[in-house]
Amino acid sequence: MGANSSSYSDLATNPYLMKFAGSEPISQQDPFWNQLLSYTFLIPINSSDAKLLEESTALTCKNLAINNCKTGNFGALIRTFLVRCTELKASTETKDNIFTWQTYNALFIIRSVCKYLVEHLSEDLLIQQFDATPSNYTGETELKRDIGEELMNALVELLVDVPVMTFTYALHLEALNALLVLLSVQMFQPQAASKFTIYKYMMEGKCSIHACLLVKALLRNYMNQEKCPSELYKNTTDGVGALASMTASLASSLWSVVTLGMGASGNDKKPEEEFNETLLANQSLLFLLVLVNHCTSDRSLNNPYRQALFQFTNSQDQSSGPTPVSNVTFKLDFTEFYKTLCSTLRDDQSTLLLYLLIHRNSNMKTFILSRSNIDQLVMPLLKILYHAQDKNSHHIYMALIILLVLSEDDVFNKAIHEIVLKNVPWFKERSMSEISLGGLLILVVIRTIQYNITRMRDKYLHTNCLAALANMSSQFTDLHQYVAQRLVR
Repeated sequence: MGANSSSYSDLATNPYLMKFAGSEPISQQDPFWNQLLSYTFLIPINSSDAKLLEESTALTCKNLAINNCKTGNFGALIRTFLVRCTELKASTETKDNIFTWQTYNALFIIRSVCKYLVEHLSEDLLIQQFDATPSNYTGETELKRDIGEELMNALVELLVDVPVMTFTYALHLEALNALLVLLSVQMFQPQAASKFTIYKYMMEGKCSIHACLLVKALLRNYMNQEKCPSELYKNTTDGVGALASMTASLASSLWSVVTLGMGASGNDKKPEEEFNETLLANQSLLFLLVLVNHCTSDRSLNNPYRQALFQFTNSQDQSSGPTPVSNVTFKLDFTEFYKTLCSTLRDDQSTLLLYLLIHRNSNMKTFILSRSNIDQLVMPLLKILYHAQDKNSHHIYMALIILLVLSEDDVFNKAIHEIVLKNVPWFKERSMSEISLGGLLILVVIRTIQYNITRMRDKYLHTNCLAALANMSSQFTDLHQYVAQRLVR
């Protein structure tokens, strides 16, 4: 580290890291912190590099965990980062790239240490690591504040207040990664999320004040689908390496926080190249789903992020009058959001988001059902069902439930037979130059029934397929000859 680039093999003997993890307290005003953060560090660009990084720093993290209770050096680093966070907005306005990069370096170290601590310590011991102070400290109570909550709140404020620009893109990514690492504490300890102090920080602590703005910021990141600056994922010679593979790997592993280990697998995984394109959008969606799918059953712990997601309204809707006075309501451009949903509806993360909105956000459901281009949303769902053999059962079930909910609306059932499709390239069973969207939907649902009978044998999936056909049956009209044959058979 320091001003030079460090290879992974050198990290175990790096003097800056050894001093950071050592037994001597380092004052927050010590020039050491500027030296530590002024480095060009080879960021891991694939899972092998990430594993090598963890192996090379494992002993350092272990020593830090042992010595930190007396030195408080980890807390000093976090406080250094917190001070920098208060100046971030001003630095982005002046485009101070060096200040932003040093702040990123501090957060990268914090996140790396947190990952080790989360994996090896109980939550109580983890929080003690945050709050540890030098054994000889006799000053005011400033150091006695809850540093863990301060850190999480600073990361939330960073995501809300700091604009996404080329030189802040990596910082936003690392803030999301750090929060995901902290919330992954549930993966290592068998208790409900609502019992963890880390989750209480998010759900009812200082962080919850920003719930509405945070959900809006995360949805905007997802909507914008901003491409990752090339310098972040091309391994350059100056050591400012790529984040893409590392972040994709983190997303893949932390998806199990939402799906309890039953998320995408095998051919259903998103190619690494796609993560390279829209890293921030992918991580923002993942973090949002982690927030809204935890602390949902404990009535004593309110989930403000879930409320915000289920109640936001259309910024282009002039008929609804003034925005209601509510701390869980915000406005978003539904048209742009709908376009993004349609273009990204290929993995279980985006399908789960649509599932939640169709189920619980009445504003979004009404908007979707009113679309004249509903085929743009239905076609990706049908493609998911058509390629069921490549998907996991949860992904198939979500796509089917979405179609089932849509089929409960008579206007939808009528509209899908008025939309004519020409040459559907992924439908291989029979070449059809022209077919209605309703006809294609019937064919795919019938195919799903047959697939379920022969492969999955899930009675609930079978029942829902038949329910969708029953809902649509009253509006069947002008069916293609092949569709009629398949129904009769």
